[in-house]
Amino acid sequence: MPRPGPRRAERLDLTRKTVELVRVAVEVAGTVTIKPYPKSQAGRRTVPVPDFAFELLTAHRDVFPAGPRGEVFTNSSAGPLRRTLFRARVWRPSLVRAGLLGNVSRLGHFKWRAAWLDLEGVEWTAEFTTEREAVAHVAKMAPGGLRFHDLRHSYATELVSRGVPVNDVQAVMGHEKPSTTLNLYTHRSDGRDQRIREAFADDPLTPNDD
Repeated sequence: MPRPGPRRAERLDLTRKTVELVRVAVEVAGTVTIKPYPKSQAGRRTVPVPDFAFELLTAHRDVFPAGPRGEVFTNSSAGPLRRTLFRARVWRPSLVRAGLLGNVSRLGHFKWRAAWLDLEGVEWTAEFTTEREAVAHVAKMAPGGLRFHDLRHSYATELVSRGVPVNDVQAVMGHEKPSTTLNLYTHRSDGRDQRIREAFADDPLTPNDD
């Protein structure tokens, strides 16, 4: 029998501020299974954790113990998170509260207004006695919205825009080729045209001493 791999919580190194990716969780028909390897060799990688995320992870780990298989984040039963439930119960309500999906406003005591646009651009509204109910309703009814996977796109684009070399971005993204990183997860950044002009700007001519 092969030796079990390290539990996932052990792959989160808060001393070095890194997380090591060595396995993946797959949800099929409501059941989460663990694959002991990513889909490619490049997928096995170590990713630096930014300071703000390090602080949040440290606080989380101080309050919530790891799951039975080493999960850092678990559901209310200490089991692995299901993508579908996370999207409905955590991610989309978070978008509403952040002002990125619909709108929830307080009208008075025990009175909250939920508002959202449908696919035709028509605004719909409903009233609730609690903010939580209003947020949940917008999260359920409003179409579109930022996807959780879109954070991966934003992460890679931000790194490239801030001058991180493409080969370094490729490594933390787990891509076999840098062209994949450029093609999938980057786009034209603000101020591109001016930066290109400045890169080829001539220095002031120096008078010739001869």
